[in-house]
Amino acid sequence: MRRLAAFLCLLAPLFLASPARAAVTPLQVYGSWHCGNDACIWGAVRDTAEFDQKNHWLIDRGDGRPSVNVVVLSFVHPVKLLHKTTDAQTLDGIPRGMTADIVSYFRSRGIRVMLSIGGITYTDAWNSALAENAAQFGRNAAEAAQRLGVGIEIDYEENSGPNLTGLQAFIDAYRAALPYDASGANQAARLTIDLAAGDRWLIDIGRKATADWLRTTTPVLDYANAMVPARQPSTSSAIANWQEHLDGKPTYSPPIPPLAPAKFTGSLYIAEGSKVRPECVNFGASLQKSTGSFVQSAAPHGAGTTAGLLGYMFWAAEKPSSRGVTTAPPNSCEGGVGAGATAYTIPLPMPALRQS
Repeated sequence: MRRLAAFLCLLAPLFLASPARAAVTPLQVYGSWHCGNDACIWGAVRDTAEFDQKNHWLIDRGDGRPSVNVVVLSFVHPVKLLHKTTDAQTLDGIPRGMTADIVSYFRSRGIRVMLSIGGITYTDAWNSALAENAAQFGRNAAEAAQRLGVGIEIDYEENSGPNLTGLQAFIDAYRAALPYDASGANQAARLTIDLAAGDRWLIDIGRKATADWLRTTTPVLDYANAMVPARQPSTSSAIANWQEHLDGKPTYSPPIPPLAPAKFTGSLYIAEGSKVRPECVNFGASLQKSTGSFVQSAAPHGAGTTAGLLGYMFWAAEKPSSRGVTTAPPNSCEGGVGAGATAYTIPLPMPALRQS
């Protein structure tokens, strides 16, 4: 017995010296922006059979299960939504291709649908809509969300002097119609925002969103997406960008506070220029695999209490650029995004999201 005790004493320092295993939190959000077949305009009604031929991988990773649990149709023109414009490409403020049939194509398979307002091309349009009537803009967004049964994403990419007062009025008007719903049961109540990949761009929007809209104690927006950078990052640079959100920027004046891991996703390219990305076709060589340990276990650093980001978003399904690669066959993404959904046991439909 004394020999056993002595042996255990010799082993004790080894156990004490071993670092504690980081908590691993299952991913909850695993989705793709979708640009339609016309580089994010969605200007024409799609035949559902033709749409399925180009996009079947999103609803079937090869075994009948969807590859994602949320799709974000991109983009809605801000001024056209404010004016409820009807023209050749738009019907009552919504692109003609964003139809109830397309929404049903995804929702009938348990995939949540959202509409993204803005994008870098429509930055001036965001400024114009907020300056003209931000509250009505927010009310129109809420009405469209209710009518189609979708959530709304704010993609306001003004890096210099954004209209934060107007953006607050937009959010207030939306929330007056559709209050925050932690359960996620009311899909139209899902309201998110895109922030930069890290904290060194869209600084004013990032500061305001982190301080006032993405707090775990009094949440206003459901979560943020840390957008893709200018080009596909390396594993280390992707992690460094996302860590900036966790850390905040205390040396900035005024500082950017830290963001809770449970309040944002990281984003990667699946279609970038002329390249067929491993992230689309080869999970084993993908960034969603090499960054997975970090994304599932990133620790809070001043905000939130639970480890791990919410998940991943991918830019972008079908045809994000008029000249670049698409995710239509033969470049469909079952082997990358779909295989990742299997590897990470992505929940379908999306569950109620972590709140802390």
